[in-house]
Amino acid sequence: MFIFFTVLQAIVAATLVILVLMQRSEGGGLGIGGGGSPGGLMSARGAADFLTRATKWSAVLFVGLSIVLAALAVDVSGQREFDETLDRSTTTPGTETTAAGDESAPAQEAPAEDPLADLDQ
Repeated sequence: MFIFFTVLQAIVAATLVILVLMQRSEGGGLGIGGGGSPGGLMSARGAADFLTRATKWSAVLFVGLSIVLAALAVDVSGQREFDETLDRSTTTPGTETTAAGDESAPAQEAPAEDPLADLDQ
């Protein structure tokens, strides 16, 4: 089901991009409503109204699918609890405070292997 919604999201995103590019902008864009009869459904005004409405509903569908995919991703990953691996608290496990408030922290050893060592080269 997650794959189905992901493919549907990609199709809606591509449709949204195409609809936005087809609209006539102040700079010209790829606008399709250039000529034709002055009245009717596909006149410049009719095409602009149709494209505006289609863009609006595509955007609504895109946001709705994004919310559904986010909810499904939580179910798929099974991560419903808060992850504290990046907790940057001010106290370290080896520090002790004395009555005067002085902190006597033992010298911290360098990590055995630096995970970013490959990036320095």
